[in-house]
Formats: sequence, structure tokens, C-alpha cells
Amino acid sequence: MADVLALVEARLRNALGEPDARAAVTFLGTDRVEVLRFRAGTEEPPAAGAPRAAGAGDRGADGLLRYATLGMSARPMAEPTASFADPVAGPRAELLLTVRAGLADTDKVLRALAVLAASPQVEGVVVAPGASLDLGAPLWPDAPFSSVLAGEPGGLVADLELDAPLDPVRFLPLLPMTPNEAAWKRVHGAAALQERWLRHGTDLRDPLRAPVRLDD
Repeated sequence: MADVLALVEARLRNALGEPDARAAVTFLGTDRVEVLRFRAGTEEPPAAGAPRAAGAGDRGADGLLRYATLGMSARPMAEPTASFADPVAGPRAELLLTVRAGLADTDKVLRALAVLAASPQVEGVVVAPGASLDLGAPLWPDAPFSSVLAGEPGGLVADLELDAPLDPVRFLPLLPMTPNEAAWKRVHGAAALQERWLRHGTDLRDPLRAPVRLDD
């Protein structure tokens, strides 16, 4: 387990640079989960599936903050219906959240991310692209989002291949959803919601953004 997490942290540092803060959370009956914070500049292009709205460059002049979990990939995830949880084989993942700095108190998202990263152990779920993860509370104080959509991996941090029989670790970007967006996604699906975000030029890294239009 420790070797996997050491490799994961090395991959995160190689892709995102040195973290400038980190916090650890341990829930009863689960492994320790850390959340690392990385700072990025303002000129990089939007991540795949996360379009930038017109005029968004005027907001978040302090750059971007990236939060990455470290610990979720220590164990493989298992389907909730599985009668046996394989301790070696199975999908592994870590979570990534990118927001514009200086617009909201987003550092309070650390515990929320740890809760989401612990959900495979606590709730026996498999977190995969297209999955909705609901906290039932704002991601950070006064956030308009209480849930996230897991996006496709490989854009920001490449998959980490592990020695067989271990599955690779995938780094899943989290796309915050408003309650209306989450409800719409449950009916129409993840692909339809992402297409709507793209069509309207939604800046998914804006921690203060308004909901995308869902009636056109």
C-alpha cells in the first residue's frame, strides 16, 4: 500500500509541481486520506471537458488551485454487489479538483474531498467517469455546489501503471454541479450535461459560477 501511494505522490508532483499545503483526514474504519494543494499559473488552457467562459480570464487573477487526494488508490475499488472484495485486483483512482484562486474559501474543500475519496471503503462504491458524488452539503462555505461529476482521466495527470496484477491508478477530475445540474444529469446522463456545459462555454473552474441553462 505504501509503495503505491509513494508512486502516486511522485506522479502528482511530476505533473503538478510541489504542493504548497497538505492535510490528512482519517475516518473510523478507513485508511488515512491526504489532500494536497498545488498552485498553477493563469495562462494554461482549460482542461478537457472544462471549457472556459468568455471573459473568465479577468477572474481568479491569483491563478488556479488544484486539490488532489492521496490515499484512495491504496486499495482497489469493488462493485457493491460483489461477494468478495479482491485485495489486489480492481480499479484504483485518485480525485482532482481545480478552481480559480482568490474567489472563495475553497481550502475548506479538503474534508469534502477526503469524504469522497473514502467513499469506496465506506459505501462500497466504484468511482468511475460519469459517476455523480453527492455530499449533501456545500463543497466549501457558501458554495453553490454540493455534488460533483467524475470526468475522464488522463488530461491533467496521466494514468499510473502498476506492476501486474494491480490495475493502473487513474486521476479523475471532479466537475462541481449545482443541485439543478445534478438533478438534470440524473435524467439525461453525464454526456448530455457536459455537452451543455461546452455549448454554453461554462467555466467549471469558477467557484462562483451560476448554473448552466437547462431549458434551451
